[in-house]
Amino acid sequence: MSEEKKAYPFALVGFFVTDKNISDVFRADVTPDELEQLRELLKKLIFTEGVDVAIAPFVVPPDQVNDALNQLAEAVFSPPEEGKDN
Repeated sequence: MSEEKKAYPFALVGFFVTDKNISDVFRADVTPDELEQLRELLKKLIFTEGVDVAIAPFVVPPDQVNDALNQLAEAVFSPPEEGKDN
């Protein structure tokens, strides 16, 4: 019998720089096949064999960036709570 698989969140944090309006910088015609290619590329280049990856692309609104980065830093650098299965 194989072990139960568990899902763990991960984040790739990046920034883009533009003088365009935020609504004008993302392609509206990204296909499911292109997202699948991106998912496969992340899986191949970042993780070892046997790891499945799911992605959900989104953008944090500019007025929420600091809060989002602080929450990410807290999740990454805070010690695990006692009694929690990590």
